Amino acid sequence: MLEKKCVLLTPWRGVAAGFLLNGILLGTWASRVPAVMAHFHFDKASFGGVLVLLGLGALVSFPIAGQLSDSLGAVRVARMIAIPFLLSIAFLGLAPTIPLLAIALFLFGMCHGSMDVAMNSWASEVEKHMRRSVMSSFHAMWSVGAVLGAASGYVATAFQAPVHIHFLVIAVMTGGILGPFLLLDWRSTIRTHVRGAGLVLPNSALLLVGIIALASGLGEGTALDWSAVYLHDVIGTAQSDAALGYTGFSAAMVIMRLNADSLVTRWGSATVARISSFSAVFGILLIVAGETLPLVVGGFVLMGVGYAAVLPLAFSRAAADLAGKGIASVAIFAYGAMTLGPFAIGFLAEATTMRVCFIIVGLFAVLVAVLAPVLQQ
Repeated sequence: MLEKKCVLLTPWRGVAAGFLLNGILLGTWASRVPAVMAHFHFDKASFGGVLVLLGLGALVSFPIAGQLSDSLGAVRVARMIAIPFLLSIAFLGLAPTIPLLAIALFLFGMCHGSMDVAMNSWASEVEKHMRRSVMSSFHAMWSVGAVLGAASGYVATAFQAPVHIHFLVIAVMTGGILGPFLLLDWRSTIRTHVRGAGLVLPNSALLLVGIIALASGLGEGTALDWSAVYLHDVIGTAQSDAALGYTGFSAAMVIMRLNADSLVTRWGSATVARISSFSAVFGILLIVAGETLPLVVGGFVLMGVGYAAVLPLAFSRAAADLAGKGIASVAIFAYGAMTLGPFAIGFLAEATTMRVCFIIVGLFAVLVAVLAPVLQQ
């Protein structure tokens, strides 16, 4: 029995390494956003315009990665993308001009989006192989990676490490430590239906689920790209402390995702979604009303608790209705909001204030509670 468990855990480790790598690189980037803005003298609107290229790169990559995963196997695609993904964050740090930074962001977004599709497809294969629900644990590993990436930003800023040195060290260490786990023996035997991910829109039955996914994606994307800016510009914290917002957000997501499956089993999807919505809204209220670092970081923690289970619940509901095609259609809303939403936040913040932007994100979070019944299977 022990031998059987070890065999089953081996492919789990491989997929978990992919999720960790993806999270570490995204968290590392998020932690140094204020430094990049200061280096290139961006205001919020102009930075939002450049940041949209990261989102566009991710969206463009979805159908491409889906087709490659279908034809080559998800595990092979995930391995192929890992190397350019690691190189892309190093390129981000080394970009000397705004045009090259824009190109680097687009490539970084493409690598992130491609690996996201491939590793989720790989995860679904391993989940079926293990014959039990483990998808939430993989997403928890992504959040662990995001925490580690954000924490690396805190350390690097505290020691005044240049962005390009920080990103290069993270690329080398992440590849060296996690690379061998990605090579654990696994052959893709299941072909997913991600091929239509960039082309299929939700039908009427899944439209409300798509709106829930959009609200969740907007909240996650805002925390990723603007939490450090909010703490630095609005609250007036040092750049090193500004990384604590996303660190707290990601840590809360890890804890919640590790417990989400049992909570859904006990209370049901709709109830968990409502409680999640209340937590996100209350967290945003703390952020908007708070004037001190502990209070605002506490708000980001509650945001993390609130958004952790929402997107997995939306994907689960979509899969129950239309399997892979349902997931792909809802993903358009989720990842579109997650990657393009911060672009709109940048322009809105320049026209109003960052507090107004977070209030709008909170209004979308309220929609999750209102529409929660559609998640019940």
